Amino acid sequence: MNTYTETEKEQALGVIESVVGRCEKVWPKFAEGTSQHSLLKNRIKALYIAKALISGEEKRDGYGKEELQQALAPIESIISKCEKARLKFEDGSTHYVRFSKMIEAMDIAKAFLEDEINKR
Repeated sequence: MNTYTETEKEQALGVIESVVGRCEKVWPKFAEGTSQHSLLKNRIKALYIAKALISGEEKRDGYGKEELQQALAPIESIISKCEKARLKFEDGSTHYVRFSKMIEAMDIAKAFLEDEINKR
């Protein structure tokens, strides 16, 4: 069971909403069938699932175990990419802080996904 505070969950939701917005903005720029288009589609879906779980939305029960398991990969990918990118910046710099917040939010999303998978 997750023991995140309401503040931590609200901050994670803010980051997730921001990432979803950026993904949805660039998604139409990629042709359907390309790897970038598929990656963004899967990432957006995973982020919506994570958002539903963190916020406790009713539709969270509408996701099957397989969908939840498939949502883990894009979240783990975001964490990995942010960790690699963060290494390029000094601790305390704007970019370092931004990547750190995204990693924290995705760690929370991953924990909620794993908890929900284990419940089923």
